[in-house]
Amino acid sequence: MDGMIIKAVGGLYTVESPDGSVSACRARGIFRRQGISPCTGDRVRIEQDCITEILPRKNELIRPPLANLDKLFFVLSVCDPAPNLLLLDRFLAVCVYKSIRPVLVFTKLDLADAERYAAIYRGTGFPIYFADYDCPESLDAVYKELEGAVSAFTGNSGVGKSTLLNALDVSLKLETGDISKKLGRGRHTTRETALYTLPNGGRVADTPGFSTFETDAYAQIAPDETADCFPEIAGVDTPCRYADCRHLKEPGCAVREAVAAGVIPQSRYESYTVMLSEALQRKAW
Repeated sequence: MDGMIIKAVGGLYTVESPDGSVSACRARGIFRRQGISPCTGDRVRIEQDCITEILPRKNELIRPPLANLDKLFFVLSVCDPAPNLLLLDRFLAVCVYKSIRPVLVFTKLDLADAERYAAIYRGTGFPIYFADYDCPESLDAVYKELEGAVSAFTGNSGVGKSTLLNALDVSLKLETGDISKKLGRGRHTTRETALYTLPNGGRVADTPGFSTFETDAYAQIAPDETADCFPEIAGVDTPCRYADCRHLKEPGCAVREAVAAGVIPQSRYESYTVMLSEALQRKAW
């Protein structure tokens, strides 16, 4: 029987089959010997409550351990704390690299202007939403984005991820503490990660807040692939003078011209140059 791991804690895995039935399973010892760990989101084959095969993953995250994500929702407060743009851009680049659809959701709209941050990312093509708890339509739009997809919520600590999830779960109206327990949030996340099924068929996991991000721990993006992880850079139509242009100091660079013209935000370009420099150093080493 095939199914999806919806919860992993210790060496015990909760697997949901297509008909909705749930089984508590162990994994074959061969996975451990091969250095493979089943994780939440994995599509697996089970026999007699034992996971015998992990089907190919389309992507995975290591912290928290999640596989086969369709979307990753970045919950961003406009202040207290304000977005760390380099940290965000690193994570967004990894999402593009791993074929995970990033979705940006801004919170705490009453404290500052969210548009100043949203404008930076409009050229990426990523969906952008504003969560206004006094405007049900704004929450409905976020809820619709979750429909039928396997997603996770992430963001800095204190941005209101659990508050937003609580508002989106219109049928169960869970308390924040219940969400933390169900979704494996906070101090339990290192050993427990769970997918929670929404009434619209979407599955969602909460994740711990992040304050640092080591790109290499998630994906080693090669120098020649870094620009492709920034959609607005990859989408510049005018060719550079040199086919192998890295968009740094080369003459006739169409990307730097787009930055100078304000077509590509300066902060996005600076994040690209930081990541490219790190990739080049890694390659040289």
